[in-house]
Amino acid sequence: MEAVTIKEVAALAGVSVGTASRVLSGNPATSADTRERVAAAAAELDYQPNAQAQALRSTRSNSLGLLVPDVRNPFFADLAHAAEQAALSAGYVTLLGNANEQGDQQDRYLDTLISRRVDGVIVAPVGDDGGRLRALIERKVPTVLVDRTVPGLDLPSVTTDSEAGIRQAVQHLAEQGHTRIGYISGPQATSTGRDRFAAFTRAVAEAGLSQDPELVYFGDYQAASGSAGVHALMELTNPPTALLAADSLMAVGAISILHKLGKRIGTDIALVAFDDIEWFALLNPALSVIAHSVEDMGRIAIELLLQVIAGQAPESVVLPSELIVRASSAMPIRPMPILPTTQTEQRSQQ
Repeated sequence: MEAVTIKEVAALAGVSVGTASRVLSGNPATSADTRERVAAAAAELDYQPNAQAQALRSTRSNSLGLLVPDVRNPFFADLAHAAEQAALSAGYVTLLGNANEQGDQQDRYLDTLISRRVDGVIVAPVGDDGGRLRALIERKVPTVLVDRTVPGLDLPSVTTDSEAGIRQAVQHLAEQGHTRIGYISGPQATSTGRDRFAAFTRAVAEAGLSQDPELVYFGDYQAASGSAGVHALMELTNPPTALLAADSLMAVGAISILHKLGKRIGTDIALVAFDDIEWFALLNPALSVIAHSVEDMGRIAIELLLQVIAGQAPESVVLPSELIVRASSAMPIRPMPILPTTQTEQRSQQ
């Protein structure tokens, strides 16, 4: 079925194409009777305006681009939903892109968003070089960074202060008697990977816990690296008694392999994850998390972007993080059993 044209709407309403166009574009320089007839004709014919043609005429597309590193990551799925709902409330539709944690795929989507003439872009960047993000700046496309930042790019952003939550998590595990905490880190090529690793390193030193470099496994924010991290850490001669995963997807991989290894989470080993995914609280045992509001992050990112579109220069926003203790880390570490003394040892102690 061919799309209905504005000529057909004009013919049914008994007006010129120019008049129909003015009515449908919201121009007030038309009579009430004409507006009613054109609106009725458009409704009867189920007329849908050509959004691309409108964008070329008005320089506005009423669409925003949102590019996330990995749409499979529950955190970024929740972020996309929060941003999309906030954009829709403001009269914008959202075009979603998935970089798959790959710079070349990110750049391909950015080029596409530029060609689509979106009114603005929100990006959780992959890597540190910026890639085609610089093209957005050069073309003066309103842009906001979310969750991650890129050194040298002066763009408004919405990020999380990981320091407080990670410090609380390490202190909590230390209070449970853990001295060797394994850390499954994000990639150091991302701002969140570096910031969270630095926060963990400081927290462990402040708590007087083991700073053995073998207790850190560098992952890539994928579930497989969470599994690989658990394998590597559990094979140490002196393995950790607690684990901290730097994001939700690596935590999922860690949980999977711990079950396969027969390790009882919360009993044999403590586990804490960064990011509070809704179903983490439904696990048995429920997972302790470092929480920060993904809903606020998505909503504020849209608010900042709308301000940039309006020609303003908003300040970046940093959201807080905090530890939520659940059963996966609440049990104190079991003390080493006291072996019975032999009769010889008993006599020597007398």
